[in-house]
Amino acid sequence: MSYPDPFDERSPWDEPPDTPTPKKENPPVASAVNGPAPFEIGFTLKAGNGFDSEWITPRVSGHDAAETAQRGAELLTALKSEGLIDLNSKAAEYTRSQYKGGTGNPGGGSAPKRFNNGRVESAEATPTSVAGDNCPHGRSLVKKPTWTAMFCDGPDGDKCEPLWQDKKTGQFKANK
Repeated sequence: MSYPDPFDERSPWDEPPDTPTPKKENPPVASAVNGPAPFEIGFTLKAGNGFDSEWITPRVSGHDAAETAQRGAELLTALKSEGLIDLNSKAAEYTRSQYKGGTGNPGGGSAPKRFNNGRVESAEATPTSVAGDNCPHGRSLVKKPTWTAMFCDGPDGDKCEPLWQDKKTGQFKANK
């Protein structure tokens, strides 16, 4: 088998040469059909953007690209028409409802994470609002071994007063 010269002056997208190259009609090799399928497509069907949502990852194989693509289309159509996607979602929901792990999150999975001052922090313990707080910028929760506070996310020079957590009551309030 010969390959085109990559250094010739003609682009492969130019007009075809005046004398077409003769096509060799080679019958497919019978042993290749009986051997392993060299083409494979993997699909990821994900129900949501988080890692806690269910996934289906089917794969199909074929002996040539067209056969593999056709099998892929047939597989996706069958997954939908036979109800396997809905069944997977229901099974995942049932599994999550049975989970008795120690994450403290009854919905299953882990709490959303955020990046704060070079550290990954869990956002699950951040109160959504504090009574009497009128900060329009939003707040970030900072936990240290001896104190916990919520700091304003506003720009420097326009930050609101921090709210400190009372160790006895667990409530956040400004030091006045």
